[in-house]
Amino acid sequence: MRYVPAQCLKPGMLVGKNLYGRKGQKLIAKDHTLTAQYIRRIKELGLSGAYICDDVSHDVKIINLIDETLRQSAISNVRDIFSAAQKGKMKPIDVKKTEPLLNSIIDQLLYNEKLIVNMIDLKVFDDYTYSHSVNVAILSIIIGIAYKLDRKELYKLGLGALLHDIGKVFVPKEIVNKPSNLTPEEFEQMKEHSLKGYEYIKESLEIPAASCIVTLSHHEKYNGTGYPNNKKGKEISLHGRIVSIADVYDAFTSNRPYRKAREPFEAIEYIMGNTGESFDPELVNIFVRKIAPYPVGTCVNLSNGMIAIVIENNKHNCLRPKVRTINQTKEQVYDLYNDRSLFDITITGMANI
Repeated sequence: MRYVPAQCLKPGMLVGKNLYGRKGQKLIAKDHTLTAQYIRRIKELGLSGAYICDDVSHDVKIINLIDETLRQSAISNVRDIFSAAQKGKMKPIDVKKTEPLLNSIIDQLLYNEKLIVNMIDLKVFDDYTYSHSVNVAILSIIIGIAYKLDRKELYKLGLGALLHDIGKVFVPKEIVNKPSNLTPEEFEQMKEHSLKGYEYIKESLEIPAASCIVTLSHHEKYNGTGYPNNKKGKEISLHGRIVSIADVYDAFTSNRPYRKAREPFEAIEYIMGNTGESFDPELVNIFVRKIAPYPVGTCVNLSNGMIAIVIENNKHNCLRPKVRTINQTKEQVYDLYNDRSLFDITITGMANI
């Protein structure tokens, strides 16, 4: 199975992973064959691409960090919570339904704690806020596990991450989904979502204070230039500092109305470049060890002119994975980390094939 960008999908390709549409319904099931109509629909919904099975990816196995059914259930739950908040009808029982889902996510991530994130997420425009919330929770918990947080703290962290953007339901949709740059006035309105979300869940829900604080603090920056309170360094809660990294990563790698999704390696480079400015250096060091800049199943360009598919990531240096060439008569496997004769070969970017 390999990832193919939307613009490179062709009729006749075999789908390797379920694709979901608006509100979590199954759009195209695994093992179905793509048609021109399916491809058109994928592009209309804003999906960045699809995972397909073919001869190029015959030896590539991709392991999900959590069960896909669990992930879709969590997205549906977040959708219900945000909808209830928007209507002003939120009750403590609404979030109580989250508890078993979040505990199951934590269980599965603890079971797979030695794995790194090797999947490009596929989500539609309309479901962005809900999918994003679940992804940020998963990424945050992964960082929390690596940071050695105990189970109780992982739950608080995950719950805060799931609810971190709930304040956006109180911001006009035309601002949240604006397809161009916000005006200074609009940006000031957008910034209010942190405080409004925090005040709402603090007054309406019975959840741990540490989880509430995430909603307030996930846009604070390590150098003190964030909002709403210009806190800096360790003044920002640990959970808030973790979620800020996960939030930016998932936002960067998602299609948005105002820009296309960026590749994982670009998002990681951005986060690394803002270490000590926007992000906690210690947490960034943990994050870059757990997230693959070139996920297994992606095709990449090599500096020697070859095109290759990533077949395994190295836990010591994800920038130099094991790859297999695919654009030459005889396939070759390059272990870019362990083979010293290959040290002058680098990955220059993802290949659109």
